[in-house]
Amino acid sequence: MDKKISKKEIIGLEEQFMNDKNNVAYMNAITSAGILKVSKVFNDSYHTKMTFSKEIKTSKVTAQNSSGRCWLFAGLNVLRHEIEKKLDIENFELSQSYLMFYDKLEKANYFLESILDTLDLETSSRTVQHLLTHIVEDGGQWDMFCNLVKKYGVIPKDVMPESFHSSNSRMMNKLLIVKLREFAYQLRNKYNKKTPIEVLQGEKKQMINTIYDMLCKFLSKPIDKFDFEYTDKDDNYHIDRNMDSVKFLEDVIKIDLDDYVSVINAPTTDKPFNRIYTVKYLGNIIEGNKIKYLNVDIDEMKQLTKKQLLDDEPTWFGCDVGQMSNSEDGVMSMGVYDFSIPLSTTFTMNKGQRLDYAESVLTHAMVFTGLNILEDGTINRWKVENSWGEKRGKKGYFMMSDEWFNEYMYEVAINKKYLSKDLLDVLEEEVIELEPWDPMGSLAK
Repeated sequence: MDKKISKKEIIGLEEQFMNDKNNVAYMNAITSAGILKVSKVFNDSYHTKMTFSKEIKTSKVTAQNSSGRCWLFAGLNVLRHEIEKKLDIENFELSQSYLMFYDKLEKANYFLESILDTLDLETSSRTVQHLLTHIVEDGGQWDMFCNLVKKYGVIPKDVMPESFHSSNSRMMNKLLIVKLREFAYQLRNKYNKKTPIEVLQGEKKQMINTIYDMLCKFLSKPIDKFDFEYTDKDDNYHIDRNMDSVKFLEDVIKIDLDDYVSVINAPTTDKPFNRIYTVKYLGNIIEGNKIKYLNVDIDEMKQLTKKQLLDDEPTWFGCDVGQMSNSEDGVMSMGVYDFSIPLSTTFTMNKGQRLDYAESVLTHAMVFTGLNILEDGTINRWKVENSWGEKRGKKGYFMMSDEWFNEYMYEVAINKKYLSKDLLDVLEEEVIELEPWDPMGSLAK
């Protein structure tokens, strides 16, 4: 059988295409306006309605700008909600740049330790190549956020505001990655020349010194002691002197992050439900808690999220935000676009198949701040606080349809008090370790 595409076949395909006038019309429309505009379902109120039976009062949305820090913004938005309630203030922000600094520093150390752990593998091995590809990315996971906050605390944004490179991270990341790959080469090369591991560990410490200096120049030196000044809603001025970042977390926020677990929905045959998973070489803080996922079916995930929201707890979550999503209008819905008519084909993979065949992974983290419950108790839409500023969606807030939740929702951070006894028991079982390149090792950006 001839494996190539022949000229005769090309001519036949062209004739077949041109014989259908609809093909020509859609070709002209799509090449002129783009597939999204041609496929957009116009004026469908079900997919654009921004009313909810339960809404948590929140502040203005934040903006991560040209960086992949959504997971940090989402986590800090959950924490700031508690501060605003307790101190009776509005539009308060915690410093995202502060945690970004320590995340980069810790990821650099995590990467170099992973290189030291894999010195006996060939550089061409899949594991080493994976490590060399994923080094100090902006993205992260809920457990990575918790590890940072528990170790370094949090500070108000005005104590360490945004820098150019915290909001525009591409060039900073590029130079950090170049340096860390250079360090990886040096460590592996010296090991091959029989340098003792104790000596390499000492050299790694000096490498971290270099990364720290670079981060200070990119992001500014972090400040962990400060005077906390604020004015409440009644215009009363307050000041707490000589506050430090960890004390601020413990005294003001009073949330025990160890109470939360990442609940995921990964309906693939290699990940049975009601089991606990981790991903090898995924993390940021060496001594921190492992990233763990409790895999449940989608209805269980939905009910846990519902319970937490009804208790007025904003909920961190991760999803594949670019799928069937209109970011301009702030709509994530399976009905927002119809590609089948203009493209004359349908897309039939289910959620598990999309995970297995690299079509979908967790890409972005946001915060649930409401939901709409129908008379029969079912949910038809969810309110979402994003971190893309006020120009997208409804002043930065999005609507997620319940059908979209089923297809592209992957993770929620849930307080363990909402878990059943059976699920709590699962948390005590042996953790199943997944390969570094497993789709559940993706980072929210």
